[in-house]
Amino acid sequence: MHLELDSVTVPAILHGLTLHAGEGEIVGLVGPNGSGKSTTLRCAYRALRPATGTVLLGGDELESLHPKESARRLAALTQESSVTHDFTVTEIVAMGRIPHQKPFARETGEDERHCAEALRTVRAEHLATRGFQTLSGGERQRVLIARALAQRPRVLVLDEPTNHLDVRHQLEVLDTVRAAGVTVLLALHDLNLAAHYCDRLYVLRSGALAASGTPAEVLRPELIAEIFGVRADLVDHPRTGTPQLLYSTIEENP
Repeated sequence: MHLELDSVTVPAILHGLTLHAGEGEIVGLVGPNGSGKSTTLRCAYRALRPATGTVLLGGDELESLHPKESARRLAALTQESSVTHDFTVTEIVAMGRIPHQKPFARETGEDERHCAEALRTVRAEHLATRGFQTLSGGERQRVLIARALAQRPRVLVLDEPTNHLDVRHQLEVLDTVRAAGVTVLLALHDLNLAAHYCDRLYVLRSGALAASGTPAEVLRPELIAEIFGVRADLVDHPRTGTPQLLYSTIEENP
């Protein structure tokens, strides 16, 4: 299922932004702090209504869909995603089935199967009976992704899913996202992770589109200097061939 933002404007933040995430693509939003990445995602997962422009989900206007229907199609993991009570992992993941249930309905065998499959996908079956508050940061993030996957969405929207994770857990989380096989729109700070995992990138600056294309097309030293204010030397990853960046300050000698 594809996701499209068409000429989306949020006063003082986004200025006529257009982007497209095609079926099964991983599309990344990159840009400096304050460039509008999180606001773009909030429009995409219906937390914020644009002043002008349209968000299309599978060709349908997002605002025309019943909230339960849009939740069956799209799941989001936000920077604010948190759990204050010590639910078990199984209880957390089961929350992802709510869009598919009637009010006050009990969990069905189908719900249980989807939850178990989501935990297997993120390699967290062994955590099922653990309290969420006892988990490490990487484990919590995998469980929250499992909750999103339990919704059986066709589109995932993720805001900095690797934030506060160590290198191993960053890779594990993004490997899990890629293995899910759904359309993904995500914001990332780490340009090297974006280059490795994303099919296409949109570079935002002050709420407007500065560049778009494949990582190889977008991550050019002159663009990095212009948008991020740092010098970047481009090298190919020795194992994958994806472009990777080595940084230095502009003031340093070339």
